[in-house]
Amino acid sequence: MLVHVLFAAVLAVGSAQTPANTFPDGFLFGCATAAYQVEGAWNEDGKGESIWDHMLHEHPEYGNNGDNGDVTCDSYHKYKEDVQMLKAINADVYRFSISWSRILPTGDIDVINQPGIDYYNNLINELLDNGIQPVVTMYHWDLPQALQYLGGWPNGLIADYFVEYARVLFDNFGDRVKWWITFNEPGVFVSGYAEVGTAAPSQPAPGIGDYLAIHTLLRAHGRVYRLYDQQYRATQNGSVGITLNIQNIEPASNSTEDLEAVDRYMQFEDGIFAHPIFSEDGDYPAVVRQRVDANSEAEGRPRSRLPTFTQEEIEYLRGSADFFGLNHYRTYYAAAGETGPVPSKRRDSGAYTISSNENNPAGLRKILNWITAEYPGYPIFVTENGYGDSGGLNDTGRVEYLTNYLSALLEAINTDGVEVLGYTMWTLMDNMEWTSGFSIKMGLYEVDFDSVNKTRTPRLSAYAMSEIFESKQLPVLN
Repeated sequence: MLVHVLFAAVLAVGSAQTPANTFPDGFLFGCATAAYQVEGAWNEDGKGESIWDHMLHEHPEYGNNGDNGDVTCDSYHKYKEDVQMLKAINADVYRFSISWSRILPTGDIDVINQPGIDYYNNLINELLDNGIQPVVTMYHWDLPQALQYLGGWPNGLIADYFVEYARVLFDNFGDRVKWWITFNEPGVFVSGYAEVGTAAPSQPAPGIGDYLAIHTLLRAHGRVYRLYDQQYRATQNGSVGITLNIQNIEPASNSTEDLEAVDRYMQFEDGIFAHPIFSEDGDYPAVVRQRVDANSEAEGRPRSRLPTFTQEEIEYLRGSADFFGLNHYRTYYAAAGETGPVPSKRRDSGAYTISSNENNPAGLRKILNWITAEYPGYPIFVTENGYGDSGGLNDTGRVEYLTNYLSALLEAINTDGVEVLGYTMWTLMDNMEWTSGFSIKMGLYEVDFDSVNKTRTPRLSAYAMSEIFESKQLPVLN
């Protein structure tokens, strides 16, 4: 194809340049997806209902145009084609998530669904047969609905269920999976316990439900990491991390108030998850603890809305990761001020965002350096970064976005000395983008959702990324 030849010619120019244009040896390139967004087969072969199945069936108005993930890309039946798409773009790794309710329909180990285990075994083996390493996310937002009936993540006992689920995954797949991510973007999915209509399960308990969910999932993460450390690492020799959604935040003005608001915003959105795991001290960030405690007392409550870790929990959570997973898309501007309901996490932070800029690659470099400074000693895996548009095969905007962000990533590695393990862009193919449905196109491959076969067609960006993924170099554009 002409675009393939042209891009190869451009890349050849870059190949003659200095090593500053080259990613380090062993750097991993690939794509990321999530089970609910691509698999379909929502109730086939013994799969249980998830909270996203339930929410969008009960409330189709929460999704764009009534869209849901019942069929979507049909990757449950078309996974071999997906693997060939990955091979065509020279992917080293494929980051995908496992549907908890496909493995354990009730959320518990009383029912272990063998067809679900077979599906993921087949996918993992197909990847390995094609020279592609699996990077597995245990939880990408799709809690079994059976566990939501018990209260979902605000119920501390869900940590126990998650540990047993993780054990099933290690037992069945850990001999071949060497990269594990416990949770994807907890800051997003806990909003399902604070707001209506934006994320499952759509339970409006702001400033309470989301904090309880945060506390449970952090405890669950720490326990799963220790489980792997104690019972599986010696024989399976893998790595376990967590992926956080961290955007670059700039002050809305040069005022002292807005500068301080940026730090508070980062701590409430990011530090609340990262500090207990990656910091030397452990526990929640001091500013988060102080503000939530003070607001809770002012509201006349007998306890803080933010639960407290025991000393034992602080100890097993601290250092409970082998790498820091990072999802990054854009830059936001933040200002000081109290917005949102009383109570709410947003009001507790005393900061709010007022606008965004998705085309600021320097923001990725800044965040990579921020993580390295704030939480030294942990290599970073960029697990999502991508660009949404309205569709079309000649997606020059996506090519520009991805190459610019990869350039910033490379500067962080080669100039700043940030240790980055790999990069999995979002996403392999158009999919069900949660409540935005099929209106946003983010794939290297276009998917015709109206076709019986869910036909996949490579975009310009697929050819562009295939060259970068293969050469481990960025083109030099004059």
